[in-house]
Amino acid sequence: MRVLSVNIGRPQEREWKGLRVLTSIFKYPVEGEVRVGSLDLEGDEQADLSVHGGADKALYLYPSEHYAYWKEQLPEEVLTMGNFGENLTTEGVLESDVCVGDELKIGTAMVAITQPRLPCYKLQVRFNREEMTKRFYESRRFGFYFRVLREGTVAAGSAIRVVDRDPAQVTVSELIRLYTKDSRDPDLRRRAVRARYLPAGWRQELQGRAQAAASNPRRG
Repeated sequence: MRVLSVNIGRPQEREWKGLRVLTSIFKYPVEGEVRVGSLDLEGDEQADLSVHGGADKALYLYPSEHYAYWKEQLPEEVLTMGNFGENLTTEGVLESDVCVGDELKIGTAMVAITQPRLPCYKLQVRFNREEMTKRFYESRRFGFYFRVLREGTVAAGSAIRVVDRDPAQVTVSELIRLYTKDSRDPDLRRRAVRARYLPAGWRQELQGRAQAAASNPRRG
């Protein structure tokens, strides 16, 4: 498991459907070591902190393996690492390989997986396609976010190592399936609620679904 590319970007205005949109989804690879801070990478900045950034979304990872899928889906696009707004484009780290709450060492930094990335309209701005948010959702290839446990540095080529597995053992893929309602497994939902580092909003949502299912078993 390793980092293929470290990508950063600052807020910039783009026109979308007749409006000026401020976004940081346009990220580009940088060379050399980059400082990993508690809230972001050095040189990187989020445009809308109400939905992006913060301690639970300090870094965004996207597996390079997904790019083959997108090249088939978007053959006319010239795709380069960082195109999905990720800070880290990686090799060997899929959503099915790691769990929410796992602690990893990336370069010299220590991080913990908090949640999958959720589709948002900024993907439409990035690719200039109205259907892009829907296509991203349907792909189930979301990538995921990290909380920074210990600051450090990271660079292209940095090794990635799982240091401690979360006891709940809920993979990022499984949490995505709960979010999309591909799975309504009550045991999986209960385990997901116990995952360490899972943000409060996710925990409340899953608990709410459990209560709704208990009051109306047919809905699961």
